[in-house]
Amino acid sequence: MVTYESLIHRKDRLAIVGLGYVGLPLAVAMSRHFDVVGYDLKVERIAELQTGLDKTLEVSREELAQVKVQYTSNPEDLDSCRFLIVAVPTPIDQYRIPDLNPLKSASQTVGRHLSKGSCVVYESTVYPGATEEVCIPILEKASGLLMGRDFTVGYSPERINPGDRQHRLESIVKI
Repeated sequence: MVTYESLIHRKDRLAIVGLGYVGLPLAVAMSRHFDVVGYDLKVERIAELQTGLDKTLEVSREELAQVKVQYTSNPEDLDSCRFLIVAVPTPIDQYRIPDLNPLKSASQTVGRHLSKGSCVVYESTVYPGATEEVCIPILEKASGLLMGRDFTVGYSPERINPGDRQHRLESIVKI
């Protein structure tokens, strides 16, 4: 099973899936302590980050230059990660119904690259029960593994307010 010690000693890698206004600051913060893979579907987003630019303006050019994150749009790079944090958007439609398609797609991608002993943590904002009812079945089907026996899952909702320079990731208390 992946442990804090295996991450801190860089025996295991951590992945952030989704490099938007939640995922990128998280990847940057985590990379100060762990070996981090930052994955996003958008090739142009990866190219932007590799040049040291964050168009969301959540992370400065200086911060990006100081950290070591492997930015990638290749899902195969998730194979080496045993702790995966899913931080994709969950937009709502005009009726305020959440669109879970990005979350489902991310779960499918993570599931295809999940190995025994891994842990998946969801940061995306979802309604109560979505992790158990939607995400876990997708992970199990895509991986052929069973949650609780072969891998673990957690939910830790995002606490970032985009554009808020006072209440940054580092200053928000989170358990």
